[in-house]
Amino acid sequence: QVQLVESGGGLVQTGDSLRLACAASGRTFRDYFMGWFRQAPGKEREFVATHRWSTTYYADSVKGRFTISRDNAGNTVFLQMNSLKPEDTAVYYCAASQSFREGDTNWKYWGQGTQVTVSS
Repeated sequence: QVQLVESGGGLVQTGDSLRLACAASGRTFRDYFMGWFRQAPGKEREFVATHRWSTTYYADSVKGRFTISRDNAGNTVFLQMNSLKPEDTAVYYCAASQSFREGDTNWKYWGQGTQVTVSS
């Protein structure tokens, strides 16, 4: 059974940093795109970042502040979030897919999400 489990969310202040982690199990994800999405209250879920092999891609809203990485086995993905802003407040979801699209409907496997709240 495939599982993606996120951790690392919390309540921080503007300008602080957080590091999210997502541990995937149930199959090998080495060749999958693994990524992060987020959903703020009253808004649609949006793409944040993705990583496969040595390639990364970011949403413009987080470029330069967030860094996505993976462990050598490829089954754990991290999101280092620096210079956090109140508009980064959202539930952050880990996802995995064999192909990359920014739209969330393309992604096959999802975690349950972890809350990130940035106070001003």
